[in-house]
Amino acid sequence: MSDDPTEPGTLWQAQPVLDRAIGWVAIGGGVLALGVALLVTVSVLGRWLFSSPIEGDFEFVKMATALAVFCCLPYTQVQRGNIMVDSLTTRLPARGRALLDALWDLVYAGIGMLMAHGLFTGAMEALKNRETTMQLQLLVWPAIFLCAVLAVLLVLSALVSAGRLLRRGA
Repeated sequence: MSDDPTEPGTLWQAQPVLDRAIGWVAIGGGVLALGVALLVTVSVLGRWLFSSPIEGDFEFVKMATALAVFCCLPYTQVQRGNIMVDSLTTRLPARGRALLDALWDLVYAGIGMLMAHGLFTGAMEALKNRETTMQLQLLVWPAIFLCAVLAVLLVLSALVSAGRLLRRGA
């Protein structure tokens, strides 16, 4: 096991409960994405073979895809799998890179907080207005609310990874 805080997976030993939760949520997001792919495949085949697609498939696809993406964001963060442009920092010492990465993790946490706030606000508005999808009349607030909760999980994962980098980099 390396002591390099920027190595993928090092956070997994530091925060076992959070790590397990993030891992299971990501697996759920993957299963959801596979379900979306299956739904689209069946709907397209139904349209092609029987002129009968799955009614409202696009409504399920929109909500499930958003949920699947938000499920995977915290895992990507703790695995340090986000795209990083380090062409200007490769010559910095490891400590400098760790501190800079921690700063960007904190910025990402701030952006995640803004997303979570907006999503919680949107979920409450959709609940208050009883907003539904156009075709199937599905309530939209539960999906928005779940995305907000997942955005909070993203914030936690970014804060934990920043803390780890700061402890190692200082």
